[in-house]
Amino acid sequence: MADYILEMRGISKSFFGVKVLNNVKLEVRPGEVHVLLGENGAGKSTLIKILSGAYRRESGEIFLDGKSFIAANPKESIDAGVSVIYQEFNLVPEMPIYENIFLGKEFIRNKIMVDKNSAIKESKKYLEALGIDIDPRTKISQLSVAEKQLVEIAKAISSNVRVLVLDEPTASITEKETRMLFNIIRDLTSKGLGVVYISHRLGELFQIGDRCTVLRDGQYVDTVRLDQTDESALTRMMVGREIIFEKLPVHNIGKPVLEVRNLSYKKLLYNVSFNLHKGEILGIAGLIGSGRTELAKCIIGAYLANSGEVWYGGKKLKCRLSETIKEGIVYLSEDRKDEGLILPHTVMENIALPSLASYGKLLLNWKNILAMVKEIIKKLNIHTHGHHNIVQNLSGGNQQKVVIAKWLKTDANIYIFDEPTRGIDVGARNEIYNIMHEMIQDGVSVIMISSDMTEIMKMCDRIVIMKEGHIVSIVENTEALTQEDILTYMLRGNEEYESAS
Repeated sequence: MADYILEMRGISKSFFGVKVLNNVKLEVRPGEVHVLLGENGAGKSTLIKILSGAYRRESGEIFLDGKSFIAANPKESIDAGVSVIYQEFNLVPEMPIYENIFLGKEFIRNKIMVDKNSAIKESKKYLEALGIDIDPRTKISQLSVAEKQLVEIAKAISSNVRVLVLDEPTASITEKETRMLFNIIRDLTSKGLGVVYISHRLGELFQIGDRCTVLRDGQYVDTVRLDQTDESALTRMMVGREIIFEKLPVHNIGKPVLEVRNLSYKKLLYNVSFNLHKGEILGIAGLIGSGRTELAKCIIGAYLANSGEVWYGGKKLKCRLSETIKEGIVYLSEDRKDEGLILPHTVMENIALPSLASYGKLLLNWKNILAMVKEIIKKLNIHTHGHHNIVQNLSGGNQQKVVIAKWLKTDANIYIFDEPTRGIDVGARNEIYNIMHEMIQDGVSVIMISSDMTEIMKMCDRIVIMKEGHIVSIVENTEALTQEDILTYMLRGNEEYESAS
């Protein structure tokens, strides 16, 4: 057996004359979970797309089980035993599980008939091997995010996978589902598979990873054993400097500017009430399914609440999107790709879109629009090859900064950030945190929804804790408050608070 199940040596790649990978290497051993780490834009995605056959390398060599490996397209890569599971799953929603698992490799009976029963039987075998008790005839659209992810893994192992790449696999699943995923990964590696694990959640890397390769600005930095390093050292390798972020004191918190009264929505929200103060960052914490996003969308009018009221500036809001935006209340979705940006359009077009009306009625003043866009690109340190660069070509962190930029120029008074740093590296996170703090200093109010407890405790003045559509507690973020306190409320609720409300 070769020392490495996968070797990528001297890999280089350029786009439009810009070098995005320069002499990069990645070496994965059989039975190893190998973490690939780097800031957004470091070159991780490009390296993996070269491995998968989606991109062609300019130079370098790839070896799989000691043999030279070249994939002209993703199918050739899968056939050779390399499978990549991206954050956006490659599944057909209205097809059942068994058809997704064997899509393109169907069982054929009598040379012409698709053998449905054999596909169902084999699918069940792969699902059971992963500990999944789901009927293979269930449609993908009926599955949770975690279940879809496991179907992707079943699909991979059905193709005799040798190297499995997982891109941000825990970004949208619960802690319980994460533990189950880790057990499955350990079981797979015990059988000799090599796993490449990409995540920005540094804490979990030490739970699941064996070694870690760090990239920075498209170049190889180092490969280290995770049991011989720590988060600070990895962060320094990623960004080339020490990252220190402490919660900045937020003063001058004023009177309530937004009041939510007994808001209910379907079977997802029940009599939710709270206030947001001027100059405050109010956190909303809760497990997936607790109703956090539904609450935000009811406030802005994207969802029509069954009952309850939202008051702003001393008057009752109609909670329609057009009115809330006009009043200066904006929502930055957790789904920036589908709800926050127009990916095929330019950076300039995305940033300017919400504020076009202020640049002319019949004829737009493009000179002033361009000046505004250039100013905010510089202010937010958006890394782009120009304002005409297509947004989908940017890294996740820079896409998120474009979302912030487009709403900053509307001069809104209340910003609702939903998972503002999901899938974003530590450097970009801190830039976004500092942007939010600058907004607060200017008298803006922020509601921040986040699954990252460290982030919530670093950033927020008060924290609204939700469980199954109910608010179970609203706590001051004092030095005495711990993550364990918040987690206890999220898991068990708060009988005293619930009975009082």
